Amino acid sequence: MAKVGVPKEILDNEYRVALTIAGCSSLVAEGHKVFIETNAGMGSGISDDEYKAVGATILKDAKSVFDEADLILKVKEPQASEVPMLHKGQILFTYLHLAAHPKLAMDLAKTGATCIAYETVQYDNGQLPLLTPMSEIAGRLATQIGANYLERPMGGRGVLLGGVPGVEPGEVIIIGGGVVGTNAAKIAVGLGARVTLFDRSLERLRYLDDVFQGQVRTVFSIGHYLDSLLPSADLVIGAVLIPGKQAPRVVTKDMVKKMKPGSVIVDVSVDQGGCIETVHSTTHSAPTYVWEGVVHYGVANIPGAVPWTSTRALTNATLPYCLKLAKFGYQAVLDDPALNRGVNIHEGQIVHPGVAEACNPQMATA
Repeated sequence: MAKVGVPKEILDNEYRVALTIAGCSSLVAEGHKVFIETNAGMGSGISDDEYKAVGATILKDAKSVFDEADLILKVKEPQASEVPMLHKGQILFTYLHLAAHPKLAMDLAKTGATCIAYETVQYDNGQLPLLTPMSEIAGRLATQIGANYLERPMGGRGVLLGGVPGVEPGEVIIIGGGVVGTNAAKIAVGLGARVTLFDRSLERLRYLDDVFQGQVRTVFSIGHYLDSLLPSADLVIGAVLIPGKQAPRVVTKDMVKKMKPGSVIVDVSVDQGGCIETVHSTTHSAPTYVWEGVVHYGVANIPGAVPWTSTRALTNATLPYCLKLAKFGYQAVLDDPALNRGVNIHEGQIVHPGVAEACNPQMATA
C-alpha cells in the first residue's frame, strides 16, 4: 500500500491538477491512501467533497501532503518553495523539463528523491505517451492564441487568419511536424489560413502531406527556406522537440528582424528553452512582449489555460503509470522500459542523458 500525495499547483495561473476523481477512485480501490491538498482540484472543476466521496483525505497545505506521501503526483515542476519539501525515498511524478532548468535539476538531485518526468517517458518506437495529450492541446491552442494576438487591439497586424472572400487569408508558418505542429496545422487549416509546415524528416513530411491532402505546404527544414519565408508570415509557431534535451534555436534574431511589424510568434518549445532565439518564458498573467515590432508569446504551460480539458486528458494518460508506481514503487521503473526512460534523477544523481548534458556547464562552475 502506498501513500499518494497531490499538492495544489502554484505556478502562475496553473489550474490543472494531477489526479481526477476517476484516478483517485482507482488508487483507493487498489488499497492506496490518497492525500490531496485542499482546493487542489478547484481550478479543474473538482471539489474537495468529490475527492472525499471516493476515499481521499484532504490536507490543509502542501507541506502536509509532502510529509505524508511516498509518491507525489504533480502537473508542473516543483517551484522554489516545494523543492525543500521533497525527501530521500520519495518518488516525484510530474512534468519537469529539466534540460531548460539545470539549477532546478541540481536542487532536486540534492533532495535524494527519485524524479520521473512525464515528458521523457518513452516507448521503444519513440512515442511519448504522457507528453502527447498536452502537446495536442498546446498545438491547438497555439493557433487560437496566435489568431487572437493578430487582432489589432491585442497588438497584432489586424489580420483575420481565414480571410474573407476577396481578401487573402493569413500566412501561418509552423516549425516542427510532431504532435504540436500537426495539431496547430489542423486548427490553422480549419480557420482557412495558408499553412506552411517545416520538418527535418522526409518521412514525416510525406505522412503530413497525405494527412492534409495538399492543404498544407510541407517544406524540408533547411535554414535558407525558413529564412526566405519568414518575412511573409503573419503567425509563426515554434514546435521543435528533442525529447529530454534543450530545444535547438532554429530561428535567429536576424530572421525575426525581417518579419512584418505586428506579426506574432508563439513558441510552444519554450518549456524546453525555445526554438526561436528572441523568445523567453512568460506567464498567463503577462503572456506577451514585443521585440522589433513582433509580438512574442512564450507561456510555458499553455494547456493550463484550459484545465477542465487538460486535467482529464493528462490523467487518462498518466493513471496506468501512477497505479504501477503506487503498487510497486521504484521496481515499476525497473520493470517498464518506457517508465525507466522517464527517470531524470535517482539517488542524488542526474541520470537522464539530455538533462545531464544540459547541466554539465552548471556543474563545471558549481
